[in-house]
Amino acid sequence: MGQSRRLRSGPGGAPRLETGPERCGGRRAGGSGAAMAAPGPRQCGGSCCCPCPALRRRLPVLRWLPRYNPAWLRLDLVAGLSVGLTVVPQALAYAEVAGLPPEYGLYSSFMGCFVYCFLGTAKDVTLGPTAIMSLLVSSYAFHEPVYAILLTFLSGCIQLAMGLLHLGFLLDFISCPVIKGFTSAAAITISFNQIKNILGLRGIPRQFFLQVFETLRRIGETRAGDAVLGLACLAVLAGLRAMKSCLPRAAHVEPLPVRVSYHIVWTTTTARNALVVLFAGLVAYSFQVMGSQPFTLIGSIPRGLPPFRLPRFSMTTPNGTIPFQSMVEDMGVGLAVVPLMGLLETVAIAKAFASQNDYRIDPNQELLAMGFANILGSFVSSYPITGSFGRTAVNAQSGVCTPAGGLVTGALVLLSLVYLTSLFYYIPKAALAAVIISAVVPMFDAGIFRTLWRVKRLDLVPLCVTFLLCFWEIQYGIMAGMLVSGILLLYSIARPPVKVSEVLDGDMLLVQPWSSLHFPAVECLRDAVCSHALTAASPPRSVILDCCHISSIDYTVVAGLAELLQELHKHGLSLAFCSLQDPVLQVLLSAGLEGFQHFPSQEEAAQAPVLLVRMRPDGLEHPLGSIVPAVSLLVPVPHNSPLAAGQRKVLDLR
Repeated sequence: MGQSRRLRSGPGGAPRLETGPERCGGRRAGGSGAAMAAPGPRQCGGSCCCPCPALRRRLPVLRWLPRYNPAWLRLDLVAGLSVGLTVVPQALAYAEVAGLPPEYGLYSSFMGCFVYCFLGTAKDVTLGPTAIMSLLVSSYAFHEPVYAILLTFLSGCIQLAMGLLHLGFLLDFISCPVIKGFTSAAAITISFNQIKNILGLRGIPRQFFLQVFETLRRIGETRAGDAVLGLACLAVLAGLRAMKSCLPRAAHVEPLPVRVSYHIVWTTTTARNALVVLFAGLVAYSFQVMGSQPFTLIGSIPRGLPPFRLPRFSMTTPNGTIPFQSMVEDMGVGLAVVPLMGLLETVAIAKAFASQNDYRIDPNQELLAMGFANILGSFVSSYPITGSFGRTAVNAQSGVCTPAGGLVTGALVLLSLVYLTSLFYYIPKAALAAVIISAVVPMFDAGIFRTLWRVKRLDLVPLCVTFLLCFWEIQYGIMAGMLVSGILLLYSIARPPVKVSEVLDGDMLLVQPWSSLHFPAVECLRDAVCSHALTAASPPRSVILDCCHISSIDYTVVAGLAELLQELHKHGLSLAFCSLQDPVLQVLLSAGLEGFQHFPSQEEAAQAPVLLVRMRPDGLEHPLGSIVPAVSLLVPVPHNSPLAAGQRKVLDLR
């Protein structure tokens, strides 16, 4: 192989593989108390794995599979099973949020696991249905599986194209206040959407404000069985979540009974969703056997795997056939919102866990993985999927070492579809509603309002705009928030902070822009200079423009600076540039500005005397300080000139 390999003990006593001088991505396993290596995308180099670097870059599995350590298999199996026990009940519940039959949640839960194992660059991330994506699907798929599957295919194509064109930077234009406003509003919307299932109400509209009105109006129709079971499930889930957050990590030096107890409690709290749904299903089955059923059940789910086929590009209805073009027009802005929000959620989760567990990801490769996962998912009747923060956290805390844990999760979902769908009949909707509410409540970030009020109050504007409008329509909230954020960004570009100060007892004016100059900002700079240099009671003799913070300029800025030079020269003032960065200096030199002079630093610019040469075509002398209608040239005087430093001399040429 050409490289030495050695096994070292990790923090928990578990083996950690090192290859040559370069370690294959160490990590800390959260819940298991072990530490294993996980190959990051740029940490498992070497031509021994694959002779083609481009193929290794596009297929990250080739980076870690040749170095797979059998000692990692146990932790990958445990992590895959833990995530699988979480995703099955969540998938059934999220299908309800998306307005689709429950089996579509399971159809959406396995293909992403398989695809990401081969194409993903974050070992912790797990793809599948999420609360946010389910809410978006309910808005743009109109509760029709055909629309949802076509939306999956088109979203995957868009994500794949973005990955191939390296357009991941577009996600950076969705600011944190917009994301927080959207997720907080979504948490409230999704939670309240499940209140009807907790109370056993039917026929409640899905529009938020109508939903609130109808739920409050019909609260007297609450089914006691559903309400008691739903509230009990919520209490148990909240208690298990609190228990897990307070669970101390068991060290290897602890006695065996302590470690066994720890693993029992940890498994119980991690698989709390599956345990609560199983318990509720047993209760419902018991009542069914006794001949009464106080709960609303999810009902029959088709048994077996979904057919592998192309998504349908038209839909037959009793009124005729809806063609592909009309379906695309119906989905409208959802074709932009769904893929972008899916990518944003996945990349954000991947970056967070990569930073926490000490490895790196490739954002553009993540786009490719998401695109292929959705395209192939549409062939098995999946609705759009994305990275799940909750299940990714379970994966990381379970001690997953490689993306191979996703294979176990996907296999568990497939086994559920083949063998367990008949048992899903007895799952009460109130229990699934409790699972959803428990999952989305932590998404509401009340602290962000206080934080922005303390840090930067202007950022509360896009936050509040997004938060409030998302209750009306999700797309309006996101678009309005992005628009407000864009306006604030453009305003900061058009009106950059400019510091103007007098030096040398008012003989010199120092102008310091604190950011790069682009064409909307040139008028702001000219106004700042002219308002201080030309309208002051005792005007300065020269102006120094400190460009140390300016990294780029465009042609409009160059033209504006040329006009500023001419205007200052007409009033007998000189303008000097200092601390120019190389790209900016090259642009200004290429422009050939008349009278352009520059110095390496403020000190040299302040000490360098300037010779102002005025030329008259008629040969007559101009009084000192008068406006010259012909030509004004500024010539920097060498430092060894007899002219005194800091002075300005005028030479009239006839």
